[in-house]
Amino acid sequence: MTSDQTTDSPVLAVARRAREAAAALAPLPRSVKDAALLAIADALLARAGEITAANAEDVAKARAAGTAESVIDRLTLTDEQIAAIAADVRSVVGLPDPVGEVIRGCTLPNGLDVRQIRVPLGVVGIIYEARPNVTVDAAALCLKSGNAVLLRGSASAYRSNTALVGVLRDAVAGAGLPADVIQLVPGESRESVQELMRARGLVDVLIPRGGASLIKTVVEGSTVPVIETGTGNCHVYVDADTDLAMAVGILLNSKAQRVSVCNTAETLLVHQDVADAFLPLALAALAEAGVTVHGDDAVLKAAEGSAATVLPATEEDWETEYLSYDIAAAVVPSLDAAVAHIRRWSSGHTEAIVTTSQAAARRFTQLVDSTTVAVNASTRFTDGSEFGFGAEIGISTQKLHARGPMGLPELTSTKYIVTGDGHVRGGATPTVGGTNG
Repeated sequence: MTSDQTTDSPVLAVARRAREAAAALAPLPRSVKDAALLAIADALLARAGEITAANAEDVAKARAAGTAESVIDRLTLTDEQIAAIAADVRSVVGLPDPVGEVIRGCTLPNGLDVRQIRVPLGVVGIIYEARPNVTVDAAALCLKSGNAVLLRGSASAYRSNTALVGVLRDAVAGAGLPADVIQLVPGESRESVQELMRARGLVDVLIPRGGASLIKTVVEGSTVPVIETGTGNCHVYVDADTDLAMAVGILLNSKAQRVSVCNTAETLLVHQDVADAFLPLALAALAEAGVTVHGDDAVLKAAEGSAATVLPATEEDWETEYLSYDIAAAVVPSLDAAVAHIRRWSSGHTEAIVTTSQAAARRFTQLVDSTTVAVNASTRFTDGSEFGFGAEIGISTQKLHARGPMGLPELTSTKYIVTGDGHVRGGATPTVGGTNG
């Protein structure tokens, strides 16, 4: 515990309660945790009206403030979405409990048994923007993996998150668990976020979910260890050897199926050998979907006389996570040039290649250094639910501990269990007061 934690503030008070709750939760069997999750799913459905009423207040406030529709889309909860969230919680029930899983183990020649097992992280803090569904996803995954969770959503979703956390706490308490395994961090100001970021010794790890500014703030300002999630500047590369119809379908799904999420494609790269055949089809399809293209000279030339809205691309376009009906596009001379573009501009989230060449697919997957590389599949599949993890806590773009969609195993650490039968280590006998390595 650091020196600034000698007196309780509201934020530190909930962190201390979370630490006590985490200690009580960690040894509980799967059956107890699953029963609490089922209670959560039932409570979400039973109290959906209460949740949507609170959410409607947040949405109305956001609209009055002129908030972008892409943000309002992420903020909004409907009865159908709440039912889907409840279904995601039930899917977590069906997943294996990672706690206690033996990662590796052996019996040494001296008879000593050594096992490395999964254990909960402890207290997990989630700092996130206007996505109230994250409140439930994070709580469910943390509970199943034996962790207490501290939820700090954005002020724009404060009413929604307050209602959701009330439902979740009531449900877990009714199932016999400490309500404090799930807590909303008090306060709507930046000071409460900063205090959470400095609660080293009470909070074991922080996970930021949101835009580049939020993530940068948490990574650079936190004394608590951070699992860095990243923005989604994702690419679709159409190779020289490709199925044109499949390429158009993957491009459209990657870009336009839902534009406000991090696994949406933001850049299209097309091999020059197929550009004349592919670009007219792609531009027409994107225009029909309402997508504005920010293209290089070759794309601008291909768009002449078409119905597509194509603007000249700037350097900024190549690095932009639009989260809107916009996409950058360029023609490249080779697969290696596409890879070079991706390595320069990508956020390291998800890249896709559309090709009929096994050699091209193999080279692309070997050279592209992102959390997920898709071959002949949409970038939109980079998602914990789609990968069979149930809900996800986020998509980590770092390279330590967790990378890609974070499910239950990524919310655990490990410890070693060493079992002997009176074993003592050989070597020189230490003198009184001495040390022996």
